Amino acid sequence: MKRNTWQREAVRGALGASEGFVSAQGLHATLHATGSPIGLATVYRALADLAADGSADSLQSPEGESLYRACSTNDHHHHLICRNCGLTVEIEADAVETWAKNVASEHGFTEAAHVVDVFGLCATCAASAASAG
Repeated sequence: MKRNTWQREAVRGALGASEGFVSAQGLHATLHATGSPIGLATVYRALADLAADGSADSLQSPEGESLYRACSTNDHHHHLICRNCGLTVEIEADAVETWAKNVASEHGFTEAAHVVDVFGLCATCAASAASAG
């Protein structure tokens, strides 16, 4: 287990105050705007540590950038993420769990793990898009 340093706690606090998912660069900019001297490499390391210990969710954006947010649960879960505004909803997906185990087993795999994030438009953004078009 990693020891808690002021840098890690600063990253944890800034991540908890962020809405939705945020990049390491975005979190670094937020920290610097509040006067923190923390370095970008330290932010990357702290986010990786928080994701590894279950304190943060991590995903890749459709553009391939790693994004993070404070995790509200340490239980395995999935996300619905709005491509427009970033609204994120944690969901359970029992059908996905069953499918993943079955597919792994059919191919002789054990101890299979997976990540499922579903990107789309939330109801508000979909309504805005419909009224604009």
